[in-house]
Amino acid sequence: MSTLSEKIKNLIDQIEKNNSWRQRECINLIPSETTPSPLVKLCEISDPSGRYAEHRTMKGKEIYFYQGIEFIRDVEKELRQELAAYFDCPRIELRPISGQMANEVVFKAMVRFVNRSRKQGEPFRRLTCVMNNELTKGGHLSSQPMGALFNYVEEDPQTGKEKVVNFPVRKDCLYKTDTNALVKLLETEKPELIVFGKSMFLHKEPVQFVHTIVKDWDPRPVIMYDMAHVLGLYGVLQEPFNDGADIVTGSTHKTFFGPQRGVIASTITKESTLAKLWIDIKGRAFPGSTSNHHLGTLLALLMATYEMNAFKKEYQVQVRKNARAYAKALNERGIDVEGDATEGFTETHQVVIRVSTHGTGNDIAQRLEENNIITNYQALPDDESFLEASGIRMGVQEMTRFGMKEKDFEILAEYAADVIVKNASVKEHVRRLREQFLQMQYCLSLEETAPLVFRIFASIFPHEELLKSFSKNIT
Repeated sequence: MSTLSEKIKNLIDQIEKNNSWRQRECINLIPSETTPSPLVKLCEISDPSGRYAEHRTMKGKEIYFYQGIEFIRDVEKELRQELAAYFDCPRIELRPISGQMANEVVFKAMVRFVNRSRKQGEPFRRLTCVMNNELTKGGHLSSQPMGALFNYVEEDPQTGKEKVVNFPVRKDCLYKTDTNALVKLLETEKPELIVFGKSMFLHKEPVQFVHTIVKDWDPRPVIMYDMAHVLGLYGVLQEPFNDGADIVTGSTHKTFFGPQRGVIASTITKESTLAKLWIDIKGRAFPGSTSNHHLGTLLALLMATYEMNAFKKEYQVQVRKNARAYAKALNERGIDVEGDATEGFTETHQVVIRVSTHGTGNDIAQRLEENNIITNYQALPDDESFLEASGIRMGVQEMTRFGMKEKDFEILAEYAADVIVKNASVKEHVRRLREQFLQMQYCLSLEETAPLVFRIFASIFPHEELLKSFSKNIT
């Protein structure tokens, strides 16, 4: 039987191998992932990662239930201010630890909100109708009845299923909403909650169009935008709050620079007719959904938001340029690229391709991985099943942050097309391409970062002999 030291050494060997492969040899194109900066990573494992800081508003005051929390209390306050500046909105709830939890917090709060006038003895009802993007048309899983929406919407007595209606899509572009059909659907169904956002996300959402239709309804529906995939593109893609959205949710680790957690932002003020909804959102965040809200990643998110607010414009513009350059180059090499060609096939970080003439999406994704190009297979809107997907979904955000530009994605498109069309082996070509892009951009320079990294590391592990050994080994 292996000793503890042997088990640990074996695990470290595997960690080292995986780190080297993913960070030095692969081109990562998973659209829902990113590598945080070294400073963000070290914040994640700093002292707060093992601590608690439960708190809630009671009688107008924020009450904390643990001692020793002054630092993390100030971090949370500053992070709310930084994210409020990023979204240009007054309300930020930070305690959800994932995008899916952020959505569920809103759904729970919505149920409490619609029951606010319920008289004693009356049954507690669910949402009568929710409108969202259909899962098979790119809708996000967390906004589906099988996801976070489970148990929060009424059952349709005619179908026996949850009363969820989907945005209609255009026949000429299955990735855009059919706004003509949407007008009639809104008037017929009268949803109480409208949820924008997708996981297969190529084009803008018609937030302003819908807001114009429903703004004078009494009661009017709450408009929510799940920006999980495009949170880091807030502004360059669209600004939902300016278009009439009430709530934005998202995860902070896809196009945003942060660790894995979630956020809820809102324009709701104390004077708003939705003021009680924000109170319910806070209550469903804690104690309704969390106890410990992962303070290490909270600290890391503040560091990441500093970076995002400093480099937002340059990063966002380059992401869009890279995505369109990559889509165009793939198309020129005979790959069927999805999306509206008149808009460069994409307005986001994502590029979606149809590979059914060369194999299933499942098989092609595996073939690409064997050549160090990491993607994920994707069921397209006209596919019958995720098990036999005909598409591949890709995102340029992580490699954009490592410094790749348009011409580099054109080279990558050549390699990807060779794998897809010719079943060629390009593994070494991809490895050599990745070796050119190992230093992270849109953050402090390496020269500025290095001494700060050591300061954090030294404060996490203050044992003098350990630090001496660490210094010796890295030199």
